[in-house]
Amino acid sequence: MSIPTSDIVVPAKVRELARGAALVPVWHNEDGGLTFRTDDGRYIKHTPRTLETSFAAEAERLEWAAAYIAVPRVLDIGGDDTHEWIVTASIAGRSAVDPAFREDAATAVRAVGEGLRALHEALPVSECPFEWTVPRRIANAARRGIRIPDALREPPPVDRLVVCHGDACMPNTLIGEGGRWSGHVDLGALGVGDRWADIAVASMSTLWNYGEGWEDALIAAYGVEPDRERLAYYRDLWNAT
Repeated sequence: MSIPTSDIVVPAKVRELARGAALVPVWHNEDGGLTFRTDDGRYIKHTPRTLETSFAAEAERLEWAAAYIAVPRVLDIGGDDTHEWIVTASIAGRSAVDPAFREDAATAVRAVGEGLRALHEALPVSECPFEWTVPRRIANAARRGIRIPDALREPPPVDRLVVCHGDACMPNTLIGEGGRWSGHVDLGALGVGDRWADIAVASMSTLWNYGEGWEDALIAAYGVEPDRERLAYYRDLWNAT
């Protein structure tokens, strides 16, 4: 996934959803998914249908999480035989990988670590209807035809159950004024799981976005000491699934 650097062809459905608003492409991924910002305070995500997650699942999770933490409000959702789309209201802040933070990795990494801890503290496990445990993730992978290595079928004992983000990579935390986290986006896999499932991916994603040397800084900002066994396991599981 990356910020578009060249001309992007705007799908006809996105133009329809924009209702005349100007569009700025802000994100695309290797599967053909696109995200656009409108000049009237909305975001439009348009992607090919996949078996991994769906915008219907994301909308459910956003609506649930909105009672506890800053997440986008769903304005519209739909799909056809090949694609699906979701329109949300913008919330304060910019992605942690926005060009504004490229020269200030320390601020971005700290904000993501602190924001992830805040999400884990705010979302109530006992009230969460969604699951992101290891058995559920392995079952989802099997449904998509992915075989998980036997070594990953026995996870480390759970350290602490939280409501995980499910895709806690750097871009999915927003940073607002003063360099502090302001919200979370892309919650399509949100669900109950060990907190290290999120910490492992968030810290690993510093390598993709900022290079070497920031993994433990994010973990410190979260407020724990690195657990090398759980970090290794949940990174391997992420890569395998």
